[in-house]
Amino acid sequence: MLTIVKQALVLVKPEVSSVGTGWIAARGSLAQVGRYVPGKPMEEVQRELGLSHVIKLASNENAYGCSPKAVSAVAEEMARAALYPESSPPALAEKLSAKLGVREDRLIFGNGSDEIIGLLTRAYLEPGDEVVMADPTFTRYEQNVAIEGGVSVKVPCRDGVHDLDAMLGAVTTRTKLVFVCNPNNPTGTMVGAEALRRFIERVPTNVMVVVDEAYYEYVTSEDYLQTIPMLDAHPNLVVLRTFSKIYGLAGLRIGYAVVHPDVASVLHKVRGPFNTNRLAQVAALASLDDTEFVAMCREQNARERDRVSQALADLGLRVYPSQTNFLLFEVPGSGAAIAERLLRQGVIVRAGEGLGAPGTVRVSLGRPEENDAFLRALTHSLQ
Repeated sequence: MLTIVKQALVLVKPEVSSVGTGWIAARGSLAQVGRYVPGKPMEEVQRELGLSHVIKLASNENAYGCSPKAVSAVAEEMARAALYPESSPPALAEKLSAKLGVREDRLIFGNGSDEIIGLLTRAYLEPGDEVVMADPTFTRYEQNVAIEGGVSVKVPCRDGVHDLDAMLGAVTTRTKLVFVCNPNNPTGTMVGAEALRRFIERVPTNVMVVVDEAYYEYVTSEDYLQTIPMLDAHPNLVVLRTFSKIYGLAGLRIGYAVVHPDVASVLHKVRGPFNTNRLAQVAALASLDDTEFVAMCREQNARERDRVSQALADLGLRVYPSQTNFLLFEVPGSGAAIAERLLRQGVIVRAGEGLGAPGTVRVSLGRPEENDAFLRALTHSLQ
């Protein structure tokens, strides 16, 4: 069984900067905030270990890249790179609103959906306000809450799945936001449609329910709740999605939220005027046209997800059922130790200790040959 512990954020002394002979202290809430540590870049590993070939399976990137249509759109747009982008991309909003069946004033775009998490906490949290979330879940929720001086109320998962009943029980008069990562990062699990529907219906209307669907397009389960049709009946519902995952635009940073127009109006007040760049805007626009690419990525990912899951099980390891493009599995002893052994063989993964899930490893799904290389390296690492 996955042992859940409180997500460890590095505690640091208040930041200070020198001005003449005095010192200026950073805001006190930052003493509780650690820097986000991403997966190691391939180039860094090659330099450190002297390896000529490295496979990166640590950051849940799309192993198949992005749509050729997006590449062409970016190449053409480079001629206008000296010009500021439009503050809100009208063509993208128009196309996405038609695809989702929502009004354009329900859409807000961010520098990845990660930025919108920060906009939500900046706009709605006062110091001391509480935010309910699962444990483990995406670490950026807790970090952004801490930056604003809020209090993260962390509810342990049950077998890697959000315990929605316990999360509902954790809501108090101090609660402002609830985060539901569905499917969940780092476990890859999802909550069933009826359970999530009941949860959304039961959360008080003065508490914002943020459903983070970054991996939405990878889901193949028929028991997945379609949240966007619930927006009209639940003005406190926020749905986050991104172009970073199946669309393969992680390097360009663009995501979006579907919200009540009043919420969008508030978030526009706290976002930067040019928070999405013009290359990201045109790449996202072109990506929406390439449904064949998305379908290919979903099918290939599902096939590899099943195959690698079975191979891990054959090694005697417990694998959590995933609806994403990554797998979390338990290992003997330390996940960090196994990740280090894999790293020295040129395979980059994420140790669960840094994700709030000690004794586990999270591996992103690559192309078949990359997954084969990972399985060979893991077999050697477990010996």
